[in-house]
Amino acid sequence: MNLPSFRSLFERAALASLTGGLLAVAAVGADWPQWRGLARDGITADPLPAQFPTQAAALWRQPVGHGYASPVVAGNRVIVFEEVGTQETARCLDRTSGTTLWKTAIGEAYTDEFEPGPRCTPLIDGELVFFQTCRGEFQCLSIAEGTLKWRFNFKDYGMVWIEDKSGGPGAASRRGNSGAAVIDGDRIFIQIGSVEGASIGAFEKRSGKLLWKSQNDLATYSSLMAGTLAGKRQVVSATCEGLLSLATQDGSVLWRVPFKTGANRNVLTPILDGDTVIFASHTTGLQAQRITPVGVDSSAIKADSVWFNRQIKINLGTPVLWKGHLYGHGENRNFICVDASNGKLKWSQPGFGAVTSTLASGDRLLALTDGGEALLLAANPERYEELGRMQVCGKTFSHPAYSEGILYVRDSRELSAWKLR
Repeated sequence: MNLPSFRSLFERAALASLTGGLLAVAAVGADWPQWRGLARDGITADPLPAQFPTQAAALWRQPVGHGYASPVVAGNRVIVFEEVGTQETARCLDRTSGTTLWKTAIGEAYTDEFEPGPRCTPLIDGELVFFQTCRGEFQCLSIAEGTLKWRFNFKDYGMVWIEDKSGGPGAASRRGNSGAAVIDGDRIFIQIGSVEGASIGAFEKRSGKLLWKSQNDLATYSSLMAGTLAGKRQVVSATCEGLLSLATQDGSVLWRVPFKTGANRNVLTPILDGDTVIFASHTTGLQAQRITPVGVDSSAIKADSVWFNRQIKINLGTPVLWKGHLYGHGENRNFICVDASNGKLKWSQPGFGAVTSTLASGDRLLALTDGGEALLLAANPERYEELGRMQVCGKTFSHPAYSEGILYVRDSRELSAWKLR
């Protein structure tokens, strides 16, 4: 794992509990404070159940507006991002009762034929929570009261909105921003997608001060990742031009893997596995790039292809890397298992929908289909093994949150909490 170890996470949690207040993102293993969980990898430190409840019922349900943004959980707060009237709106709920604690309008709503509402998952860090609208309004709020701390708009850095939705440059610039920002230490990294030297920007997370901006890559729907590869701290992005890595300190380019995709879009989040980056595109297929030092003094690093499986073309749904294997949504509505050491398909199970979100813990997986059905699976690289299934929501493209044995899911009508353990 390229992010802090779970031991260091729990040490920080103990320190934070002594100082009082809400805990930071890297504080409590049971929290689900950002896109794909604590380490942005779909792995939960909170165990998945051995089996589903025989008579499952939601602990609570709350009506919500349209949107694809995933719910996030930290401390006693659940955050959801929804469309309310003409605004993309942040809402904070009490995690025990589902009661709304506050609402704050963030920015102008966006809609197209794929459903209206925000698509970018919020990010909780201590007393702060961050939101990014489809149209590029970025705001930092107090999680206690929902009051504004700082803000900017992508247009401030030269991002241009493209009215023609049928094609052309910049997936996010014509279809709305979906990729989640990432925090590393005191900095938050945001994919702006400006061709005026601001593809990605680094900001001081508490004040919003710009620290650096870099490159001219257009933004896709993919979320950022931060980690240490080949001994260098870096932020990794899937842009319209391919994979890009920038030094977290100053935004200088560390390495690139250029490629073009159909419709100029990438969706999946890069997977960091030690010094290897795994990524998949609906156009090019599934690949692994190993990051290694260049030269005797190791002052530079490079990316070299480890393997490339052009037959596994994942369109939606980032797979989870668990115990040397990739599990998740594949092509043609299948659920697949891939050997992460060589990119070879181990097995494929038909009968899934257009997208599936996958979590992992222990020897089990939890898969949420776009039809709102949760499936409990064995993390078995040899064969597909289903342990149970239950209906938890209606049609959804939103990734679930899982914390303290409770699964939080949203569809186009409501947010609900299900006790699984």
